[in-house]
Amino acid sequence: MSAASDELNGLETGGLWGITKKQGDQKCEDLLEALYSPAGGIAAALRSVASWNTWNHSPAALSPGPRFTFPGQDEPQNVPSPMASPHADISGRRGYDISLKESDKDVTEITSASKYCRSSPLYQEYCLQCVQAEMHRIQGSDLSALAAAIRLPGLLKHSSAVVTPPTPRSFHQEKGSLLWQDLPEVREQGLLMSLAPKEIKLQEAMFELIRSEASYLKSLTVAVTHFQGSQMLRLSLPTVEHHILFSNLSDVQGMSERFLLDLEAHLGQSVMMQQIGDLVLQHHAALRRVYVPYITNMMYQETLIKRLMQENRGFVHALKKLEKDPACQRQTLKSFLVLPFQRITRLRIVLENILKLTPLESDPFTLTKEAILAVHQILTECDDSVQRMKQTEKLVALEKQLDFKRVKSLPLISHRRHLVQEGGLRQVLMKGPLSKGSVSFLNIHLHLFNDLLLLSLRGESRFHVLDYARFPVHVAVGQVKTKVHGLPQHCFQLHLSQNHSNLPADFVLAANAGSERDVWIRLLSPQGGDTTIKDALQTL
Repeated sequence: MSAASDELNGLETGGLWGITKKQGDQKCEDLLEALYSPAGGIAAALRSVASWNTWNHSPAALSPGPRFTFPGQDEPQNVPSPMASPHADISGRRGYDISLKESDKDVTEITSASKYCRSSPLYQEYCLQCVQAEMHRIQGSDLSALAAAIRLPGLLKHSSAVVTPPTPRSFHQEKGSLLWQDLPEVREQGLLMSLAPKEIKLQEAMFELIRSEASYLKSLTVAVTHFQGSQMLRLSLPTVEHHILFSNLSDVQGMSERFLLDLEAHLGQSVMMQQIGDLVLQHHAALRRVYVPYITNMMYQETLIKRLMQENRGFVHALKKLEKDPACQRQTLKSFLVLPFQRITRLRIVLENILKLTPLESDPFTLTKEAILAVHQILTECDDSVQRMKQTEKLVALEKQLDFKRVKSLPLISHRRHLVQEGGLRQVLMKGPLSKGSVSFLNIHLHLFNDLLLLSLRGESRFHVLDYARFPVHVAVGQVKTKVHGLPQHCFQLHLSQNHSNLPADFVLAANAGSERDVWIRLLSPQGGDTTIKDALQTL
């Protein structure tokens, strides 16, 4: 969240005094970009993976394979190879020759049974309204309240602020939004006259979940029908790339519609809602089923879009035409594809706002708290899944740099494996007895994974693996009395009880500094090595 934090800090220092309306609107848009762009937590991992140049532009490299599954999800249908598609070579050799006729223009219609979806603004506009409303509410005061109220934290960071909904009614009516207090049923029953201000705030907070979900569903519908369903965009891409680009977005849309209809049915039973956490819990499994694979694959969307914008003229032409359509309201495809990430993050914040207004030690309080925990678990699983994908991509890149010709080869890629530490050390080689023999050094590179240790020689473009052992079961370390044995400073012993040849092996390694040596000892021996070299050195 560094971008958002910098922007907020700047606003808090300067305030809004003396700025024009145009400048204020620009500040709102800049702040929204900082708040709702993928940054921090999971998004940092997404950006990190997207920066890895692991695409080799071959059809096989683009196949999503098992990346679109996770425990508990049904296996996806096999995706046809791009080479088997009748349009397989469109993006590669003649994507820019696609004939885009006026008759191909898509017509986006909102056909949802939702009561509020059709009249709602797009979710991108809705988010901007929230920011602008907060700025209107606290204009002329310390903007630290804005930083607390509307910040969108990293995926797993906690937000303790309550977003206060009572903004000027005219502001929302002009923008097409609706407050709970504007509902005809509320006015007819005279509830605003009989309820306490805190009770009204609670109802507004619960209704916020409904109207924001309606706005979200409207944007998802545009994304699915206008972009994903576009024939001209589909013709500009091989089948696999089209699948990677949109992932399971239609499933996300279907989930959102079912969730919203249940929320609206709940409101229809009584305009005075008692709780809403129970509905979130009922949909928890379905939320998890669609959000985890989609967010995990956002990294591939980002990478693919960048490449398509550079290499596929047909895609660029089709995309520009679609983005100019009034259905998009000047929003880009990227702003639609990032919606699920924004929404699942925002969902927890909305529930936290409800919780803070709910009476303590009540059933609604307990259920809302459980709902928050359930959403947090989804976010955690998304974060873990992205981190695993990130590590896998690193392993794929590293495997291409490893040469196992000197030792027995082993498969490096594993969803459970991740790189813990790597770095160069010097292997101490001695000739003759201790304290009297000559000492020479061999530069050696260590790759320490959570379950494996590799020792390699670093070449110009590859690492030539010398030895390896399973970690931590076959790896131990010990400190060395360097003065006693006449060894260089900052040495330690590395003992492999079973190496690649199923034999024991010992190494004396020297670091450049004591702090570097201590780090390696700590990582290679979680208990901390404090032994001295005994028989091992006698064989050097």
